[in-house]
Amino acid sequence: MPMPKVLLGGVPIELHSGAPDESTQPIGGSTVLRLSDGAAVKMTHWRKAAGTISGTGWMPPALDGLDYSQPLELRTTQVSSISGTATTYTLTSTPRPDDTPWAEALVGDTWVPTASSVTDGVITITPVTGASRYRACWFPVYSVVAEPPQRSQSSSTNAHGWSISWEEA
Repeated sequence: MPMPKVLLGGVPIELHSGAPDESTQPIGGSTVLRLSDGAAVKMTHWRKAAGTISGTGWMPPALDGLDYSQPLELRTTQVSSISGTATTYTLTSTPRPDDTPWAEALVGDTWVPTASSVTDGVITITPVTGASRYRACWFPVYSVVAEPPQRSQSSSTNAHGWSISWEEA
């Protein structure tokens, strides 16, 4: 099965624009408070994701026509996953609608694909004889705010560099 493409606002990042490098990090309204005995208590009010996508290729990524004043749909190809001994997991982000989440089972020292189904953000993995762990994987989709990409061009190498930063809306 071919790898899906990163899509921003419905525009695919074509391989000719450079294989996208993706990073994602959590952002959130949390803080650590200390009690009178010094014990730490973490208080979290909200949590979202932020990240960057960049590449260098033979052509620019064709993202100039997007309306950056509005939230955009970002379909990533950076794998999210959950692992444990259970066979049911709640996905921590919305999976891409064009690529079904998948599951793997650890049998011995090898991860093998196994059947699974997803309903309302919960993945149920079919048990595998001899499995010691299971892993649920998916490509997330986010509603993001972003600015137009930073761009560069090298006439000597005919390379177009680009980078876009985003935050979950």
